[in-house]
Amino acid sequence: MTLRTLAHLSDLHLGRSPASDAEVARAVDSLDGVDHVIVSGDVTHRGRTDEHARFERLFAPLAARGRLTVVPGNHDRLGDDVGARLRRGARVQTVTTPGLFVVRVDSTGAHNRFLLAGHGDLCDAIFDDIDCAVAEAPPAHLVVVTMHHHLLPLPEETFPELLATRVGLPYATELRLGAALLSRLRGRCDLVLHGHRHVPRATRLFVGDARPLGLYNAGCTPSLGRFRVFAHAAGRLLGAPGWLVARDHVARVATARQLTGTEDR
Repeated sequence: MTLRTLAHLSDLHLGRSPASDAEVARAVDSLDGVDHVIVSGDVTHRGRTDEHARFERLFAPLAARGRLTVVPGNHDRLGDDVGARLRRGARVQTVTTPGLFVVRVDSTGAHNRFLLAGHGDLCDAIFDDIDCAVAEAPPAHLVVVTMHHHLLPLPEETFPELLATRVGLPYATELRLGAALLSRLRGRCDLVLHGHRHVPRATRLFVGDARPLGLYNAGCTPSLGRFRVFAHAAGRLLGAPGWLVARDHVARVATARQLTGTEDR
């Protein structure tokens, strides 16, 4: 039984500041021993071409080895709208690597061209496509669905989010029918990984089932200076994820014992 690892990063916001970009570079330097990496959106801060080019340079070694899966976020739709470069083709696509099956979903919409319209946009037709994609998962593979926006309600984190909620704008709301999508994934999926909110959170759903569903918000990777790493083998998670801290000139992945023995907090 081969043990494999999966890292989850999000909300890189490249171009926000030199210090923040340096934190992203440190995180990338810490990914050498990870089998696959998911980046769940807001790769850029203002959706500019130069910010996207910076992302491509930093993550080029991972992409060249087929170890990178990325989806766009609402910030990627600003400015030059680099969302199309981050997601070429259908809004629902699949990626298969040894021991891992990823369904990548573009949860952004045309309204995300405006900064204060950052909410996600999925419909029943997209949910049907996700259903069909999950059904294609091969045996003995960890099944992961990733998108940028959150599927369940989360607390507002900033004053603009709080104000938007108070006046009835959807800026900070969860995906419409997000809870229904999670119900569709019950018993067929192991992880749903997203970003958008900058405070990391973790929820285990359907815990009484033989195959519970883990719902994880990565938070803002450069602000946190750390990211989660999941260990899996033969299509099953091995314990709770561990946190890998990105440090200067340190490229070390937690051992399997650390990963399987560390509680998520």
